[in-house]
Amino acid sequence: MDFHGYPFELSPLSDEDGGGWLIVFPDFPGAVMSDGETPEEALANGRKALDCVIAVYEEDGRVLPAPGEGPGISGKFNLRTPKRLHAMLNKAAKHEGVSMNTLAVALLAEGLGRREVR
Repeated sequence: MDFHGYPFELSPLSDEDGGGWLIVFPDFPGAVMSDGETPEEALANGRKALDCVIAVYEEDGRVLPAPGEGPGISGKFNLRTPKRLHAMLNKAAKHEGVSMNTLAVALLAEGLGRREVR
């Protein structure tokens, strides 16, 4: 998926919110967002929404926000994981002698780096 370098947040929606998944691109004022029944569908719908917003910016002659520099980019997000995955991460972090946060950031960076190569 080409997100033009823009970071996004993908999160599950509660049953009260209709279930499924939500994708948000926080670099844009008011945040570009979409959803889907599955993470894959939310990602595809998010790409379409982002492409539409970028097209509107270009048509209007507005300057696009730089990826990663929009409002609300704090470097912090909450992530819910299955208990088993949480336990595995905790065990691996203890084995490595680092915090769970440090290990999670390293694993995310490694995984995202692999994806960029494809």
